[in-house]
Amino acid sequence: MVYAGSDDNVTQAWQRDTGRAPIATKIVVAGGFGVGKTTLVGAVSEIEPLVTEAVMTQASEATDDLAATPEKTTTTVAMDFGRITLDAGLVLYLFGTPGQRRFWFMWDDLVRGAIGAIVLADTRRLEDCFPALDYFESCGLPYIVAVNHFEGTTRYEPEDVREALSVPPRVPIVVVDARERESALASLTELVGHAVELTPA
Repeated sequence: MVYAGSDDNVTQAWQRDTGRAPIATKIVVAGGFGVGKTTLVGAVSEIEPLVTEAVMTQASEATDDLAATPEKTTTTVAMDFGRITLDAGLVLYLFGTPGQRRFWFMWDDLVRGAIGAIVLADTRRLEDCFPALDYFESCGLPYIVAVNHFEGTTRYEPEDVREALSVPPRVPIVVVDARERESALASLTELVGHAVELTPA
């Protein structure tokens, strides 16, 4: 599949067809603190992504667990926003949620109108994605789990992660490198396909 935006100098015929508007849809990228949400949105966005990163201060040390991400110096305080256009005339608007509990009150607004969600998981701290899993299960929004494989960490099979998280068999689980565009795009197409399957005809 060819993605618009993968080469700024190439446009597809459907992109030049001014009589046809692309289908626009919204996807949410969620997960725990420091799991790679901002990185994934930035890796795939064809526009300069909007990020609401703030420098972390000593005041957050008692709230945010930095044990697995000691090099992290900023955090999302509202949302991340990006856009990717697929070759079939489908525009995906990506909204990354803030990971910390104190910002969860914004989730209802960010999720409104979305067709589905990607829950990013870090195998070093799987428990951090439980709130997102519980949230999407309770509201009935289609979601997939994307295991962000960090450099230097043990690689686990998707079914091992499924068992550890008690994720239902109907929910796809993929392994992703949030830094790599093609890998991140594969998780988006997996989610879109899953959401389409679950949408009533």
